[in-house]
Amino acid sequence: MQSDDGRLEPPVNNGVVINGGTQYVGNQAVGHGAQAFSGSVSFQPQDAEQSARTTQLLAYVEQLLTEHRAALADPEATTRELRRLREELEEPEPQPSVLQRALDRLNAFVQPVTPLVVAVGQLTQSVQGLPGLSGH
Repeated sequence: MQSDDGRLEPPVNNGVVINGGTQYVGNQAVGHGAQAFSGSVSFQPQDAEQSARTTQLLAYVEQLLTEHRAALADPEATTRELRRLREELEEPEPQPSVLQRALDRLNAFVQPVTPLVVAVGQLTQSVQGLPGLSGH
């Protein structure tokens, strides 16, 4: 690639290369303009469609947990946390603090299994928007 003044510039590598050992990677983004977000969970009102999406995502995460069980550091704790999240969501008035704690722990437990990290991220976004949880 040439700069405006005619000099050759080295190519830019926006990829990730990890060699050797065990690597634990949290949220990351790669490439021009990429963003990765991590932080506290907040809750905003949404509709029945969002509730249905959350239910679908819970089932999907359960399926992925079964498929990737051997790759998890603590599969029993991961399953327990997902069950805790599901039970709280089934309450008439789910407590945002309980949901947040369960989502944070679930996210930590699924590291570094990429399909689970992505699915739990989607589940977190979906739960954040469920109706009646805006009091957080």
